[in-house]
Amino acid sequence: PQTDLAFNYGVFSARTGSIYTATLLLQWVRWAAGTHTPPEEIWHADGRVQDPFRPRIEPAGFTSPKEAIQSRKVAINAFADSIRKAQVFVFTLGLTERWTNTDTGAEYPLCPGTAAGRFDPDSHRFENLGFADTFEALWQAIQIMRQMNPNLRFIFTVSPVPLTATMSSHHVLPATVNSKSTLRAVCGELAQALPHVDYFPAYEIIYAPPFRGSYYAPNQRDVAAQGVDVVMQQFFEATSA
Repeated sequence: PQTDLAFNYGVFSARTGSIYTATLLLQWVRWAAGTHTPPEEIWHADGRVQDPFRPRIEPAGFTSPKEAIQSRKVAINAFADSIRKAQVFVFTLGLTERWTNTDTGAEYPLCPGTAAGRFDPDSHRFENLGFADTFEALWQAIQIMRQMNPNLRFIFTVSPVPLTATMSSHHVLPATVNSKSTLRAVCGELAQALPHVDYFPAYEIIYAPPFRGSYYAPNQRDVAAQGVDVVMQQFFEATSA
């Protein structure tokens, strides 16, 4: 089990790695639907290979580009299979800030040069998504997934974990509020507009002032186990009602 966790098996529904933004979700959905093909971009370091779109999936990297690309294809197929078989798609939105490749437009889950790769200001572009772009990306993702699985329903949540750093021109505190407010507003708008979409207030349960930060760990960023327990208890009670 420890080896499985180290290599990110049983962590994600399809070993995609973390998907923080609405546009990154749309990218994976398009790959899963077969309407778009991922670029064969690969990062090399110390004789090993990293998948730019899943930089933390294989802790020590892959042995070759062929292995990395094949592993990515397996993840895409597994993600597509999970969409087709699921009854409910639960997705937590975490960020509005994203990094893309200036040539291909492909989005990375992390800034190149952090977990893997090297940052190149000529090749890597920062964007901070607003309400319209976030809403449109989620709307498109929902439509594509419903084409793959017409009975699929959706539950969206917003991560209560604040930003630890930002590439915007603002302090990390207002940058966090801006990001979370945008994501929360998009979720609310989608839940009102689409009968097969609902919003679960995990963000509010953890972040709301009445709780005085008691559900956060001492670092005031990570959610404490007690907070996770409260959120999941409320979630299961709500979904079983």
